[in-house]
Amino acid sequence: MSLKTQISDDMKAAMRAKEAGKLGTIRLILAEIKRKEVDERIELDDAQTVAIVEKMIKQRKDSITQFEAGGRADLADIEKAELAVLTAYMPAGLSDEEIAAEVAAAVAATGASGPQDMGKVMGVLKPKLAGRADMTAVSAQVKKALTGA
Repeated sequence: MSLKTQISDDMKAAMRAKEAGKLGTIRLILAEIKRKEVDERIELDDAQTVAIVEKMIKQRKDSITQFEAGGRADLADIEKAELAVLTAYMPAGLSDEEIAAEVAAAVAATGASGPQDMGKVMGVLKPKLAGRADMTAVSAQVKKALTGA
């Protein structure tokens, strides 16, 4: 079953269970998927759907930070509830050891020798790890591997 189909099925289940918060978040996901499909005239696959969900997660995290800084715990709680629904659609995350192994393999595959080759290594890693690892942390590990620090 594709991720998009799973999200649609979850929407129907949330409607039947009258889970308003979950339903609203799922509708946001489906609306974003539909917008992307219409704008680009394509049918999204699972990787592209995960990218959309990942973007929405990042937006929620940024909003939570801003709301908490502004003393708006009520709005932060709403964003946290949406974040919980969104993270359910992400693939299982990789451990630090698995990420380190992928980084080492990518450095070896590209023949990277220094920080100037970071773009090449990240170009190899991004498609493999997108949605399964925090790319900021991956970038930090690549930098560490290339500088020898």
